[in-house]
This record gives sequence, structure tokens and C-alpha cells, in this order.
Amino acid sequence: MKRIIAVLLMLVVAAAAAAADYQYVGTETFKEWQEQGKSTVIVDIQVPNGFAKHHFKGALETNAYPVKSDEERQRLNTTLAQINASTDDVVIVCPRGGGGAKSTYDYLKEKGIEENRLFILEKGMEGWPHPEMYITGR
Repeated sequence: MKRIIAVLLMLVVAAAAAAADYQYVGTETFKEWQEQGKSTVIVDIQVPNGFAKHHFKGALETNAYPVKSDEERQRLNTTLAQINASTDDVVIVCPRGGGGAKSTYDYLKEKGIEENRLFILEKGMEGWPHPEMYITGR
């Protein structure tokens, strides 16, 4: 019985550690940042049609989703100069705030961007509850 409890406890700790590997910004917090004019670098990895459908003002269009291939990762390099030229937080926007955003986070971290600056928008663009705040078209 003690062994089962110990194994379960280790699994819970491992799951919590895995969940803590990424920083997220909630939709309401990001809305406040936008309304307050907080300066951020918004890295948008949506595919071209997704970006045209909805994106945030000033977002850097990369079309890197799902960020699995070397070619997709290379598309993120277009953002590095702007990210490195500032000390602003970096908000990664993808369709749903999942795997593509995590891959982008990892890639930017590998490229030397400080992890304390990196945030993933929870639920991505598809989960953004304030359509009046995004832009359509290019």
C-alpha cells in the first residue's frame, strides 16, 4: 500500500512539474495588458488564413504553425531581431494555445530569449472571448 501511495505521489509531482514548464497569460490579463497599452512583442504563429481571420494589432505574422519542421522553426527567426531589441514580454499566439505555442516557446528559449519574458496566450485565438479587440484582414 505504501508503495502505491509513493508511486501516486511521484506521478502527481511529475505532472505538476510538467505543467509548470510554460508560462501562460490568461485572456483577461492579456485584455488588460492591451487596454493599458502594455508594450509586448506578439508572436503570431497561425497559418495565413487564421492570421487573416483574426490577429492582434502589431502581431508579428510568422505562419510557423504547427512548428514541427525545421522550415516552420526557421520562420520564427524573423521575430528574433525585434524580440532581442526590446525587453518587453513576448506573447505567443497560436490557434488554440497548445502544442504549436509550446514548440515556439521552446524554440525561442533555445535561441536565448529569457524564459521569464515568454508567455503563451491561454486558449489561443480560437479561445479569445473579445472579438472586438482583434483585427481581421492583413
